[in-house]
Amino acid sequence: MNKINVFKDKTVVVTGHTGFKGSWLSNWLVDIGANVFGISKDIPTSPSNYEALKLSDRINHNFLDITEAEKLKSLICEIQPDFIFHLAAQSLVRSSYELPTETFSTNVMGSINILESLRYLKKSVVAVMITSDKAYDNVEWFWGYRETDRLGGKDPYSASKGMAELAIRSYVKSYFNDPDSNIKLGVARAGNVIGGGDWALDRIIPDCVRAWSKDKSVNVRNPNATRPWQHVLEPLGGYLLLASKLYSSKDIHGEAYNFGPSLVSNFSVGDLLNEMGKYWKNVQWNDESNIVDKFYEAKLLKLNCDKAEFDLGWRSLLTFEDTVKMTSEWYREFYKGSDMEKYSLMQIRYYSEKFQ
Repeated sequence: MNKINVFKDKTVVVTGHTGFKGSWLSNWLVDIGANVFGISKDIPTSPSNYEALKLSDRINHNFLDITEAEKLKSLICEIQPDFIFHLAAQSLVRSSYELPTETFSTNVMGSINILESLRYLKKSVVAVMITSDKAYDNVEWFWGYRETDRLGGKDPYSASKGMAELAIRSYVKSYFNDPDSNIKLGVARAGNVIGGGDWALDRIIPDCVRAWSKDKSVNVRNPNATRPWQHVLEPLGGYLLLASKLYSSKDIHGEAYNFGPSLVSNFSVGDLLNEMGKYWKNVQWNDESNIVDKFYEAKLLKLNCDKAEFDLGWRSLLTFEDTVKMTSEWYREFYKGSDMEKYSLMQIRYYSEKFQ
């Protein structure tokens, strides 16, 4: 992916760098040759992909809650980044029901604090604000949502992401709209992401590998729910391409982009588990769809990614089978005690070759 060589020797801030996607992105940027500064409030899981990749030895790590506006602004102004990738978030739907105030504070005000920090930077900066496919007002239609479709949210998490997008849009129009503005900004919305190193609670892949590694069965709430499964490297490649294009041009400043698999690649949770069974012994799961769950979560969501392909040259490259294979093999290597820094870099380089 020659287009992303622009990050070599650049100073890059990644918020949420200790999380699942943030740690993969940080690892990829380090491999390109970027000088990475991570900002996260904690290490959110144990095990942790951040720790498995030994990132503390290779990046500048900073513990800071993005809701602390003045501290965040001070740190970003001290770093003087060339790029910012904002991934820090409360990212779980179920947790948003249990912690709505924290969810709105982190996802909305945290994003606003990043935007405020950008206002105080005098140098040229490219910022990619990562929100979610759940920012759309999902009525569960069968065609893919386009970037111009209505935003919304029926649960606190989805609503917080829609609200964050409204805030981002207002900052672009109010503060970064001058042709001579030093800030260029894009918004990224990704579909359902899986991959090695996700250890979040109440997510299907981590729940499964934790149980199966102990020869236990896992309970599945919605085996018939379909999701646009994509490997974590797919949207991350999109984020890098978006930032690279913004760096070289103002034509797409303020634009939002979907990053998801092809519209024919939606598979059910049951399909996912059956495919994983090719790589794990003693796969066991229980269908609990008859149990009434008080938490609302959409059962169908698709993205139309034509805009990303047309403007950025991005498209999904991995099949569903490739995605599950790479994910399953990562966890298998983890439980074997392999060097996950080396193994993850091998997967990154394998994926990068597809962009050449």
